[in-house]
Amino acid sequence: MLTLAEVLARETRVGELYDELPDGRLRCYACGHCCPLPKGAVGVCKVRFNEGGRLLVPWGYVGGVQCDPIEKKPFFHAYPGALAYSFGMLGCDLHCAYCQNWVTSQALRDPAAVAPPLEASPEDLVRDAVRLGARVMVSTYNEPLITSEWAVAVFKEAKAAGLVTGYVSNGNGTPQVLDYLRPWVDLYKVDLKSFDARHYRQLGGRLEPILDTIRRLHAMDFWVEIVTLLIAGFNDSRDELTRLTSFIASVSPDIPWHITAFHGDYKMTDPENTTAEMLLAGAEIGRAEGLRHVYAGNLPGEVGNLEHTRCASCGKTLVARYGYFIRDYCITPDGRCPACAEPVPGRWSPGFCGQIASRPFVPGSRLSLLRL
Repeated sequence: MLTLAEVLARETRVGELYDELPDGRLRCYACGHCCPLPKGAVGVCKVRFNEGGRLLVPWGYVGGVQCDPIEKKPFFHAYPGALAYSFGMLGCDLHCAYCQNWVTSQALRDPAAVAPPLEASPEDLVRDAVRLGARVMVSTYNEPLITSEWAVAVFKEAKAAGLVTGYVSNGNGTPQVLDYLRPWVDLYKVDLKSFDARHYRQLGGRLEPILDTIRRLHAMDFWVEIVTLLIAGFNDSRDELTRLTSFIASVSPDIPWHITAFHGDYKMTDPENTTAEMLLAGAEIGRAEGLRHVYAGNLPGEVGNLEHTRCASCGKTLVARYGYFIRDYCITPDGRCPACAEPVPGRWSPGFCGQIASRPFVPGSRLSLLRL
């Protein structure tokens, strides 16, 4: 019986994000590790590998498909209420002990992670998204950077069908992969997990490539939102949150920052669950450092007005939420506050288009996905 790695090795094609080095190794540019791969070697991600001088990359399958409110991603300043057709593959370039998507992200590292790959095509995925009324297609669940060639193939079809596209990513990018994605990706959410280089080493990465990616994403006019999962004893010190939010504000004070609640998961169950009080204190630090749009997540109804989008100029509530549910919407057709006419940073529709679902769901009559 084939192992998962052997199955996935068949679901590949030659990639585009690499160069050949003078010594014959291949330098992969899909993520910030920039692995130099001799023949037969596999990258840190476990899914990109050098076979006979060609870089083979994941292709033709998904590890899962789900329909999410766009607010779950979370994007709060992009098409509120939209249905996001979300797909992912398998593998990751980090190994976070608290990963909530570990069954897909760690499938090649952890024998307990069981997420059988399902055969799919870009055309089938987009057809299913349109059938369900999705307005956005998002690559998520595993780390999309390491499967960027596949995501771009899907997004080309998505854009031809009039859909918006997005990445939900750890942000461990490179200039090369961002240039590759720019024509095809509209929205980009980055998990800024910490502002401590030691912590990032524990997670299997480095801090500086993430910070460089955030700077580049903003400069390249992707719509960027940033999330920090607040974990007691890991990244919750006042000093670290001050430095983290000061950095975001230095890139742009208009980047929305979501500070969200941790609950024990996967291999990290010791820290206490994040409380509403902890979120509120962290959010206040972000505001003090100049961020204009700060949100607290994962505790609906417990964080006051930090679920809502408000005008940074006059304070009017523009989008009222309870969890992922849109309770009220009053942004003008040209993306302004109706009270003071201040532009609201983001990507807006001419009007609220309604909300198909305020909770995630797996499509009822799914496209024909076959186990590989």
